[in-house]
Amino acid sequence: MVTGPVREVEMTDANVESLKDKSKEEPKGEDVDLLTLEDVKDHMKQIEKSVSAKEPRYLLRVLRQLRSIRPKLNFVIFKKLIQSFVIHDKRESLVSYLTITGKESDVITNWRPKTSREKIANFAEMEFYIELLLTVHLIDQQKLPEAISCAEFAIHRSIECGQKRSAEPIVAKVYFYFARAHELSGTLASIRSQLHSRLRTTTLRKDHEGAAVLINLLLRSYLEQSLYEQAHRLVSKCSFPDQASNGQWARYLYYLGRIQATQLEYSEAQTHLVQALRKAPQHGAVGFKQTVNKLLIVVELLLGDIPDRALFRQPQLRATLLPYFQLTQAVKTGNLARFGEVVENFGAKFQAENTWSLIIRLRHNVIKTGIRMINLSYSRISLVDVAQKLQLDSAEEAEYIVAKAIRDGVIEAVIDHERGFVKSREIADLYGTLEPMRQFHQRIKFCLDIYNQSVKAMRFPPKSYNKDLETAEVRKRRTCALVARLSGHGGGWS
Repeated sequence: MVTGPVREVEMTDANVESLKDKSKEEPKGEDVDLLTLEDVKDHMKQIEKSVSAKEPRYLLRVLRQLRSIRPKLNFVIFKKLIQSFVIHDKRESLVSYLTITGKESDVITNWRPKTSREKIANFAEMEFYIELLLTVHLIDQQKLPEAISCAEFAIHRSIECGQKRSAEPIVAKVYFYFARAHELSGTLASIRSQLHSRLRTTTLRKDHEGAAVLINLLLRSYLEQSLYEQAHRLVSKCSFPDQASNGQWARYLYYLGRIQATQLEYSEAQTHLVQALRKAPQHGAVGFKQTVNKLLIVVELLLGDIPDRALFRQPQLRATLLPYFQLTQAVKTGNLARFGEVVENFGAKFQAENTWSLIIRLRHNVIKTGIRMINLSYSRISLVDVAQKLQLDSAEEAEYIVAKAIRDGVIEAVIDHERGFVKSREIADLYGTLEPMRQFHQRIKFCLDIYNQSVKAMRFPPKSYNKDLETAEVRKRRTCALVARLSGHGGGWS
């Protein structure tokens, strides 16, 4: 081992500056509260701009930032917000939901928003937004009764003021967290009648976002208690609004896929689950993508397809999809013993993820795969050997299963009952059947659906349709110039 003299490294200016940056202390609690208040103040400006310009995208931008601001909320911030943006008559009602976590002197005194009382009275959306923030904060603090009461207070106020069009996205969020608080309390089923009543109202008012949220909440309530028939009736009786956001569409398509998979409609379930993944955010919503992919894998296995191996290698899905990867291997090889081991080892996990009832149906698919592999490997094989390879109890059971596979078109073979063997037929030319046409039709339909959804999702700036059209004055000038040119040449219209 070669050793040498240790050299002293001279401290450069860049290193000194980097150490200074690292040694900077983190902002104090009061500074963080001030920054949070400034963020909320900017949100209020965006809400005011959205209402004044009648452009909902500014309000939707504020709601998208709810996830980043909710961890920073506390008693001090809420007290200042209530004093600044809520009418005096309603302040006591909102302050009563808060629990004092510091002294009264902790309230920030050097922050003054420039908002007049008249503006607060005219923009009820600001109060709804504060009530939404307060509901979310109470849920994060595990104060579920207070969160339910605060959400009911906001919903009741929205009904009293006629639920302004500009406030509909905020009220829809309040509905969601109202149901979420009830779900965490275990009382989600108790508010179904209330959700149905609000769904009728939002549908008549053409409140698309509110109707989408309420439909998804009702479906979630039914599926939580495995009431698939009631959920199917709800889907068949009401139409999901096309104008709903992508997030609500993704939830609805996932619930629809679950309902159809339970009712043996595997092709439709696969289509809706794939669309749910496409509607989900590209970056984020990892939990939702994991849940949808688990159900999609089981549905594809029930259809006789094998999921792509690259799906199980994605970093965000690798750990949670490990049981489903082993399940896929068992189905792919047609190994009934391996399938039984996977079901036994991960049965509790499958039940917790609501895929157990579908996975139990895969046993027949495993047997069909094994029969198909035997049919490809042997031109003639006895039923006793088939029972041994499939690990069945008797040759009679193997005979019944092979006969069913022949009837379903899984294999091309003939059973000799007297001699007790199965003889394979020659495989017909696949391109001489209708299967290629079905596959092309399925792919073309899928591409057309993506195109139609992309066109519906396109947004255009307001009043851009007449940007390239000439004005009346320009058209008049052009007409006069044309008339003058024709008159100069002595021509005209006869």
